[in-house]
Amino acid sequence: MSYLGVGVSHGNVPVYHGTNLKVIDRRVRVAELVLRCLICGLSVLAAVLVGTDTQIKEIFTIQKKARFTDMKALVFLVAANGITAAYSLVQGVRCVVGMVRGSVLFSKPLALAIFSGDQALAYLNVVAVGAAAQSAAFAKLGQTKLQWMVICNMYGKFCNQIGEGIAVSLLVSICMVGLSCISAFGLFRLYGSNKAKNNSGW
Repeated sequence: MSYLGVGVSHGNVPVYHGTNLKVIDRRVRVAELVLRCLICGLSVLAAVLVGTDTQIKEIFTIQKKARFTDMKALVFLVAANGITAAYSLVQGVRCVVGMVRGSVLFSKPLALAIFSGDQALAYLNVVAVGAAAQSAAFAKLGQTKLQWMVICNMYGKFCNQIGEGIAVSLLVSICMVGLSCISAFGLFRLYGSNKAKNNSGW
């Protein structure tokens, strides 16, 4: 018996076991729900860490306030985490409703839409984290050839909290990649099931 819930009788005629398919779908959906809840929480945490981070430094009686809006990459990171949190919340509600109803995802268009959305969010988060990490590296190490000074020497607290936000965002990216694999399984399972049915002549 395969993971598609397809068995073979003694007459070599494929037999479909809806119950096994539902069990597999339920386990996958539980893992999906856990990941989506985790992503939602981590995305909110990352957005709060970066978005609320400020530090005031007095330089020659002039106060200079550092905030995340000073770096476009950090603004992009906050926006990406906000979008991810909202998307994960909506998809999490969908998972809960599906589990309560005990329904199995058989709609190809819906499975394709979920897969495409997860893929897009995964790429978005990876790009946002990469851009923010590069900007953070310049702030931490500076760039002598371009005469960019080391910002973190003056704004240590600000940089530390930004680093924490980027680290949490990295976890979000990893979880999104894992979630994309689950949604890919859900999509290709449907095509594999239909292919098996067509081969059986049903």
